[in-house]
Amino acid sequence: MSEARLGELLVRNKLISDLQLSKALDDQKMNGGRLGASLIKLGFVNEDGLSTFLSKQYGVPSINLNEFEIDPSVIALVPAEVTQKYTIVPVNRAGSTLIVAMSDPSNIFAIDDIKFMTGYNVEVVVAPEKSIKEAIDKYYDQSASFDEVMGGIEDIDLEVVDDADHVNIDDLANASEEAPVVKLVNLILTDAIKRGASDIHVEPYEHSFRVRYRIDGVLYEVMKPPLKLKNAITSRMKIMAELDIAERRLPQDGRIKIKLPGGKDMDYRVSCLPTLFGEKIVMRLLDKSNLQLDMTKLGYEVQALEWFKREIHKPFGMVLVTGPTGSGKTVSLYSALSELNKVTENISTAEDPVEFNFAGINQVQMHEDIGLNFAAALRSFLRQDPDIIMIGEIRDFETAEIGVKAALTGHMVLSTLHTNDAPATINRLLNMGIEPFLVASAVNLITAQRLGRRVCANCKEPFDVPKEALLEAGVPESEVDAFVCYKGVGCPTCSNTGYKGRVGIYQVMPMFEEIREMVLAGANTSEIKRESMVLGCKSMRQSALTKMQEGALNLEEVLRVTISDD
Repeated sequence: MSEARLGELLVRNKLISDLQLSKALDDQKMNGGRLGASLIKLGFVNEDGLSTFLSKQYGVPSINLNEFEIDPSVIALVPAEVTQKYTIVPVNRAGSTLIVAMSDPSNIFAIDDIKFMTGYNVEVVVAPEKSIKEAIDKYYDQSASFDEVMGGIEDIDLEVVDDADHVNIDDLANASEEAPVVKLVNLILTDAIKRGASDIHVEPYEHSFRVRYRIDGVLYEVMKPPLKLKNAITSRMKIMAELDIAERRLPQDGRIKIKLPGGKDMDYRVSCLPTLFGEKIVMRLLDKSNLQLDMTKLGYEVQALEWFKREIHKPFGMVLVTGPTGSGKTVSLYSALSELNKVTENISTAEDPVEFNFAGINQVQMHEDIGLNFAAALRSFLRQDPDIIMIGEIRDFETAEIGVKAALTGHMVLSTLHTNDAPATINRLLNMGIEPFLVASAVNLITAQRLGRRVCANCKEPFDVPKEALLEAGVPESEVDAFVCYKGVGCPTCSNTGYKGRVGIYQVMPMFEEIREMVLAGANTSEIKRESMVLGCKSMRQSALTKMQEGALNLEEVLRVTISDD
């Protein structure tokens, strides 16, 4: 079935609208992949619903791959590269017939290929694309394990040189190209994707060398390669990121881009930092295919989202997103830009680095070494007839001043700051040197955010929390008795951690007239926070407790990522 044909059938059967099909086709064009995957990602259909529809359309049964174990002898009949090419998986064999699960039962090329390759008749069953990919990962894990890679290293003698001034660069480059080192680095990069990590930390110490992954916001140690490989592994990663392996005394930044099976691209933002015992490398994984740009799915509460959308659609002013590193500020800004990205608008962004590229938006990468910083880019943008400007981060007075002036002269300015909550952002701008009357006039809205670990939906159970603990956390006494708490007990889905994925916690504060007057009067952060809560804004703790009541967070996460309102 062609992608267009599938879309037509779904519209005709009233499973999606013409507008939803148009949006899904745009998403497919931008990110690649299949139309069905785009429809599911955007939330227009669910996987089971799409499979059921295809099953009825073609008169073939649907199957739940999670419910049974596939025999290794059946898996061996179809090579891994074929399963990845067509997104299929063999599930059973009956006499001269091979039963194959497919997400698209109309793909006759795949069916003919498998018939020719195996010599079996092929019978098709339908399964969701995500389930098939999970089955491929489970049964066709082709990446070498850490033990397998280490098995080839014992015979290699690599000299570790600690004195950077006497490193033989040729020897270092040669060591980094040794097969076991290449395999180990590839394993680290691909294993992080499989585990859903957001960052990779490669850390050298005096007597040890370790690799940690940040999964759902928390670091876990995953392996300890031999210390003698420290320089070879570091050099391999630096070569892949196109960094200077001879420079071991200064920090460096680079990027690695790899192509995965199925045509998916993965970017790694690489930061190299000289430490006492060698260079520490941190890699941020940037997966464009998982980038959530639908503002309604970020986790904002109804009122907060309404405020946020109202303020970004104003013709001028400043909307600020604040929070610590890794709290999803960039995703929130990209979601806002996606909402505003229309042919009628000229949008320019200054970013360091540009994490994802978007059609229709003029994105500029900062280069401090040649003088292209946020302030310089912002000055240039104002000569480019802009409508909407996005500044990656306001770090200094100069950038803040130009941004505020742009917001006051008919431009919508979006940016980020590093502050603890929304009210504290006002004092941060004042401390930078911006006059109170400019802050009060320019800023439309401030949103602060955090990410908490989501309770695993597969193994969560109601959990009794003492009434005193709930009251201490901030639950109103009138609601304590009806408050239901959940906790993940641990299962294979969440690697027995009880957590799977993350959930956004937001504090959204529009600049109400009362707050503008308080800023002009010199009110402190606590006073502004209290007034915002009187006006209907939820604090970070209140927002987290709402997510806890919904079953997305547990009390431990609420206390970990937010502070009390007292």
